[in-house]
Amino acid sequence: MPELPEVETVCRQLEPELEGRRIERLEVYDERWSRPVAPRELEVAVSGRTITGLRRRGKYLLLGLDGGQTLVMHLRMTGNLIIPTGSTEERHLRVRFRLDDGREVWFTDPRRFGEARLVDDARLDAYLDQRLGIEPLSEDFTPEALGEIVAGRSAPLKSFLLDQRGVAGVGNIYADEALFRARLHPLSPAGSMKPEQLEALRDGVVAALEAGIDGGGASIDDYRDGRGQRGRMQDEFLVHTREGEPCPRCAGAIERIVVAGRSTYFCPRCQAKLRRKPRRRRPARRSS
Repeated sequence: MPELPEVETVCRQLEPELEGRRIERLEVYDERWSRPVAPRELEVAVSGRTITGLRRRGKYLLLGLDGGQTLVMHLRMTGNLIIPTGSTEERHLRVRFRLDDGREVWFTDPRRFGEARLVDDARLDAYLDQRLGIEPLSEDFTPEALGEIVAGRSAPLKSFLLDQRGVAGVGNIYADEALFRARLHPLSPAGSMKPEQLEALRDGVVAALEAGIDGGGASIDDYRDGRGQRGRMQDEFLVHTREGEPCPRCAGAIERIVVAGRSTYFCPRCQAKLRRKPRRRRPARRSS
């Protein structure tokens, strides 16, 4: 599914193409994309509006509109937002934006899980903050901040990274890649990390995400960038999907387990499994 690097790639490609353009008409072909709002209601609300910008928060694409509103879109598992070319097949088309320069923007989605909401800018931050944690590519993502987030958590590190309320934008692919870089076992309790391990995980998350962006995202299944092209990051994976292959660090075999219902890839020799920190015992009361 598209994660932060894929969404960021689409955003960087489409933002200069869309800013200042007028949406002549929005056409919603799938009521699931806009529910609980009826497709016609959203079409009327968006058609005729000028695009003020396109940005990302976590895995969300935020299409700013004049009049103080933002169309908040989530690609979910198989969604794509693209400017089609003459050779692009009109497959799995759920939404069409017709622009004032004659071009179109398509939201395609084979599994139909993607969605959109029109949110007033005055409550946009609150809407997103309810769903998302810290931005991992921001200056706020420090080892100290990460330590505050994981404090007291016994969930496995892989599960923690998948929870968007902790660190926004990291999914199955980049969690595996980040944990390998940090030399941390995916089943280690999140709250068991020491300061040096918090720093290693912070650095690992950032490095994995930046590698994904540099590679234009990972096209394992349905992901295509804003131009409809495949990403290249899948060719650069260190451990993800590489079960049985030699570890790039120690040459041991990469293994696969299931964590939080997701296939998880790691090197059992390189990635240390941490122990849960023991709880502090309360001093025994003296009898009177």
